[in-house]
Amino acid sequence: MTWRLLLDEHCSKAIAASLRQLGHDVGVAVADPELGGASDPGLFRWAAEAGRRIVTESTKDFRPLLLRATTSGAPAAPFLLVPPRRFPRGRGDRTAAIAAALQAWLAHPDADRRPVEDWLV
Repeated sequence: MTWRLLLDEHCSKAIAASLRQLGHDVGVAVADPELGGASDPGLFRWAAEAGRRIVTESTKDFRPLLLRATTSGAPAAPFLLVPPRRFPRGRGDRTAAIAAALQAWLAHPDADRRPVEDWLV
């Protein structure tokens, strides 16, 4: 399976551009006119309907949405968490580090069997 990603507002557009050059389908929430300024529940619903995995730092926002969706039977968007301690803001290489980690995650042989809540390392 090839994952289609949607980068949340915490991720740079440069990450998407870098991954697109490698052939990955990556959208950017804040750059999409339909999604710019969308609430987290709205973004979650859109990603679920579009079949995209959300890449975000917001564990506290997306975990309850995933739990509600899976317990109610509603469409759920899996997500990939970018830990701020592992990828701190303000570091000059943060964008490149996240892009490289995402590329490794996408290239992993069991990417299609990853949990609906996964962590980028």
